[in-house]
Amino acid sequence: MTTQLPLPGFPGRGGPGTPPPPRIDGARELVDTYGRVARDLRVSLTDRCNLRCTYCMPAEGLEWLPTEASLTDEEVIRLITIAVTRLGIRQIRFTGGEPLLRKSLEKIIAATTALRTDEGQPVSTALTTNGLGLPRRLPGLQEAGLERVNISLDTLDRERYTRLTRRDRLPDVLAAIDAAVAAGMHPVKVNSVIMPGVNEADIVPLAEYCLDRGAQLRFIEQMPLGPRDKWRREDMVTADQILEQLRTAFVLSPAEEPRGAAPAALWEARGVDKQELHGSIGVIASVTRPFCGDCDRTRLTTDGAIRTCLFSRTETSLRELIRGGAGDAELAAIWAGAMWGKLPGHGIDDPGFLQPDRPMSAIGG
Repeated sequence: MTTQLPLPGFPGRGGPGTPPPPRIDGARELVDTYGRVARDLRVSLTDRCNLRCTYCMPAEGLEWLPTEASLTDEEVIRLITIAVTRLGIRQIRFTGGEPLLRKSLEKIIAATTALRTDEGQPVSTALTTNGLGLPRRLPGLQEAGLERVNISLDTLDRERYTRLTRRDRLPDVLAAIDAAVAAGMHPVKVNSVIMPGVNEADIVPLAEYCLDRGAQLRFIEQMPLGPRDKWRREDMVTADQILEQLRTAFVLSPAEEPRGAAPAALWEARGVDKQELHGSIGVIASVTRPFCGDCDRTRLTTDGAIRTCLFSRTETSLRELIRGGAGDAELAAIWAGAMWGKLPGHGIDDPGFLQPDRPMSAIGG
């Protein structure tokens, strides 16, 4: 069990056992006992994927949720509406599995962007995708109001990509990145997970590739969210090791802009030999430098469960409440109550850490 202790940097709005904050005009902020307020909602639209990445799932895939267990479009839109209009959510990222496999993605995004936040602004929307099929869908997604995309790419070597994903689709991913850049979805973010003995050689080439195209590369420390025998803390490639490799080809300096609740620490990079290459590179050190104290996220799974953290061992299901006739105020109160009990950190370094029962594809990125 993760011990619930205060962490440095928490603003200290109460502590464990403190009563929930009072409701104001029938709504609550999604605040927890450590003073963190959730403004960012991650919505998983499917647990299915058209890749079989070795660090995410077995070659045969997983046991997918039956259709009736997944939220309908109307249920997804209703919960998003509650999150924005009653609970103070301002940003929504659509994830999966692979969210482009949801045929109604444009409909859900359009309904989301029609909402207004507590600040009177449109909801900020983003999509995390493997890129397969994105160029064809991009015009409709932008018309629906999608603002940004994150595209996963762990290597530029076609053979290595095929081994990693068990699919020969690298050219399609590169085409997706080019299409997103050409469509003006700035910044186009490229997510790369670096694994020991697998793709460490791609660190510098990926950086050069993204900087050349004006995309923002974000290296991510591998987390224990896939097959249980594929991650060992002592073997992982750390943020410091990634930065060490980058410094062989780039001059790096910390970005001046404040990080806030963003997961990535940004670095300004300029090529040593290729000085025309310059721009931002992010490093997400979820394991070695956890940023739990600044976390502003809440998560909704494909089957309607609220999760307060990627690594939660518990979750709160809203699906049956919706289907049983619960009102919006009741759903909002239950959601706020779940967030009030959020733990201070993910606990990966705790001796008793247990990996979540759900794999990453079933939780949502």
